[in-house]
Amino acid sequence: MEAIVLAGGLGTRLRDSVPDLPKCMAPVAGRPFIDFVIEEALINGVDHFIFSLGYKNEIITNHLQRAFPALHYDLCIEDSPLGTGGAILAASRFCKEGDCIVLNGDTLFRVNLKQLMGFHQQQKASCTLALKPMQNFDRYGVVKLDNNGRIRAFEEKGVCKKGLINGGVYALNINRLNELNLPSKFSFEKDFLEAKLFTEKIMALIQDSYFIDIGIPSDFQKAHRELSE
Repeated sequence: MEAIVLAGGLGTRLRDSVPDLPKCMAPVAGRPFIDFVIEEALINGVDHFIFSLGYKNEIITNHLQRAFPALHYDLCIEDSPLGTGGAILAASRFCKEGDCIVLNGDTLFRVNLKQLMGFHQQQKASCTLALKPMQNFDRYGVVKLDNNGRIRAFEEKGVCKKGLINGGVYALNINRLNELNLPSKFSFEKDFLEAKLFTEKIMALIQDSYFIDIGIPSDFQKAHRELSE
């Protein structure tokens, strides 16, 4: 399997805790957070990585050379921010297969990637999302499915007692994405997933496994505690 890792984020909300580092390089349990993302993907069978980089990309490239000298990877470096969709589209030129996994460098979601990819290909989907069941939250929007696992709605963020959230791990048909003539800069979530919801086959697989997103200080501290254990 191949995986595009979106690692170009600035980490604006973590500036007080992590100054002058790309968000994925924030130190968690004594290591850059991206290490956990890479190692989880390796365990799940990913053998080719494409890192989509932007802000202070040299910090990440130097770290990869030191910490993962045997890793098979390519680098896609943005000269200016392309949005999540533009970053995926640009990185996709390094993909050798028609389908790939997409991961966020600031999120660890312990998804069974082989199961996700198998389901995605069986369904002949344009994209398949790994969804995390969550309780008592207000930071994420809720994803609604039909009885066959096809996504029917993305609801806005709000206080929610129980629901499924987008965990930021995707199986994506790269060939189909390139056929849509999308602009070079766009939001994957808004301009692809939501905008194409009824014209593309966008599926979901529920994975009730460990999930942490270090995007805000409280969850960054939570990651320290949990990943240290």
